[in-house]
Amino acid sequence: MGHRFYDELSAFYHLIYPDWEASIAAQAQSLDAIIRRCWGEHTRRILDVSCGIGTQCLGLAALGYRVTGSDVSEKAVARARREAGKRGLGIALSVCDMREVYALHASSFDVVLCADNSITHLQSDEEILAALASMRRCLRPGGGCLITVRAYDQETRGTAVVKPHGVREEAGTRYLLWQVWDFTGEHYDLTLYVVEDDGVSAQAKTHVMRSRYYAIAPDRIAALMAEAGFDRVERLDEMFFQPVLVGTRTA
Repeated sequence: MGHRFYDELSAFYHLIYPDWEASIAAQAQSLDAIIRRCWGEHTRRILDVSCGIGTQCLGLAALGYRVTGSDVSEKAVARARREAGKRGLGIALSVCDMREVYALHASSFDVVLCADNSITHLQSDEEILAALASMRRCLRPGGGCLITVRAYDQETRGTAVVKPHGVREEAGTRYLLWQVWDFTGEHYDLTLYVVEDDGVSAQAKTHVMRSRYYAIAPDRIAALMAEAGFDRVERLDEMFFQPVLVGTRTA
């Protein structure tokens, strides 16, 4: 998976969003609405299996959910702990590959969350199935799985596909961020560039981070969820900034 990529990205990840704090709150509100719609008002215990620096789990904890989080990136988890501490949020956080979450967390969660396209770091249907099976085992009967992914069935494919994030200002430093995608079949290599300009020096500092993704369509992930034993699998559009896939463990 992409643990090295996210270790390197952990210090800059918030800059992907024009306003990270606003995104934390907005995403939590959207996820809360989805959770209530799919599994009811009494859903409280959430396991975030790709917590990263805390973009989703911080906001959900602030809404009153009892959140446990893990991620394959040690440095991302360390930052999530710092961010939770600054906000006075009690979130249990640990390092874990999403394929192994049941071994670490065991069962009885109301919802397992895997957001922000994280599952596509797994490189094959077989790896995704293993992760989904582990997530399902973490749920109580009646609990649900919530996954958000890119709509790869609508993405332009090719080489040197540029995805700009824009320009950010922070503490007197300007950051320019963009991605470049290079496809090979159903996979692509992503290069993320972060250019750091202090506005004084004649030279800027450039950070380059690389990872590989499986450009699997959301409907294919939905089929894998059903294969892993989830019932009532559904794709929800226009409820989050990415397509959302939900499924329920009925027994």
